[in-house]
Amino acid sequence: MNQILITKKLYITPELKRKKKIYKFNFLLSVFLVCILASICIYAEYDRNKSEQTSQEIMNNFNAQAQEDTTVAKNNLLVVVLNEDKTETSVSDSQSNLGEKNEYQTIVDKKKVETTSEGYRYSTIATINIPKINVQYPVLDGKTDSEEETEALLKISPTKFWGADPNEVGNFCIVGHNYRDTRFFSKVPTLENGDLIEITDSSSKTLRYSVYNKYQVVPEDVSCTSQLTDGQKEITLITCTNDSSMRVIVKARAV
Repeated sequence: MNQILITKKLYITPELKRKKKIYKFNFLLSVFLVCILASICIYAEYDRNKSEQTSQEIMNNFNAQAQEDTTVAKNNLLVVVLNEDKTETSVSDSQSNLGEKNEYQTIVDKKKVETTSEGYRYSTIATINIPKINVQYPVLDGKTDSEEETEALLKISPTKFWGADPNEVGNFCIVGHNYRDTRFFSKVPTLENGDLIEITDSSSKTLRYSVYNKYQVVPEDVSCTSQLTDGQKEITLITCTNDSSMRVIVKARAV
């Protein structure tokens, strides 16, 4: 009879209470960590989307500026060709206004220099278009080429890493993040020999490059940036593998 009247509380030992507290603590800690990780993932996705939007705005501004500069150049050319009897006057006027034009060009150049939120200065020197993987981005160029500056710029868009200027003889090396989705250089590792890449420089000149090699190297290997191109115009795209342990190198030559 006494056994029947015993309540459950008599069976809750101090050891059981201790285990129960530990279980509650671990549960609450797990919930807290899940919330933190979810917040980090949400912020990272937001930051990437914001970077994508910023990159597209930079490219639109670059294209608009290039179009404006091309139009001005064409109009100046038409003045000289169509007014043959006023050629000397036009040349004279051009010379007299040279200081004014240089001042205008300096203003334009200054407008092309932007500053990141971290205080790094850069300019947009080209755009890259890879039709196969639907990649269209501006290519940025920092002012100091420091590692910290490059990291800051890579959050915005693909960036010049080393080498020749766009569409010039030499090896124009571009580095871009692999976000393991469709943004920036995430799909660059899927390129194959023969795929085309288009580079448009600040003078609106567009050259097409054909991929001729793709391989992986360790992060410390920078031999892909060599400028020994035998007088050819080449580009090198650099990004990470999906696990970030290696670097994917894509080489292309002007066609």
